Amino acid sequence: MISSHSNTKIEIFIADDSLIVREHLVTMLDEVAGVEIVGQAENVAKAISGIRNLRPDVVILDIRMPDGSGIDVLQNIKQDGAAPMVIILTNYPYPGYRQKCLATGADFFLDKSSEFDQIPKLLERLQQDSASGWAQPG
Repeated sequence: MISSHSNTKIEIFIADDSLIVREHLVTMLDEVAGVEIVGQAENVAKAISGIRNLRPDVVILDIRMPDGSGIDVLQNIKQDGAAPMVIILTNYPYPGYRQKCLATGADFFLDKSSEFDQIPKLLERLQQDSASGWAQPG
C-alpha cells in the first residue's frame, strides 16, 4: 500500500546498476508532481539495505545487477511485512523473468526499451488511486 506517512508524496527508491538509467529516471520523475526520489542503489546489497532503511512506497528495480539479481532483492523485501510496491524495469523482458518476478511479488514488469516512458503515468495513476483510498493487493 502507498504508505500514509507520505500523504500526497510517493517516495521512490531506484535500484539499477546503470548510472545513466538512474539519472534518466530521476530527471523524468522530477517532472511528476508528488513524487520524491528518496534513495538509489547500484547493487543488490545496497538496494536491500536502502529499501529497508528508507521504507519507500515504490521501488523501481532492475533484474541484472553486479552482485546478484533484482529477483534476489524482490524476494528479500517482499518477506517484510510492509513491502513496497515494486516495478521491475529491465532490458531482459523474457517471459520466464516476467513470470518469476510477478510470482515473487512484483507489481509491474516493464521493458526498458519500449515501456520506460510509461513510468510517470503509472506513478500518477498510483497517486490518484492512493488519494482515493487504493490499497495494494496482497
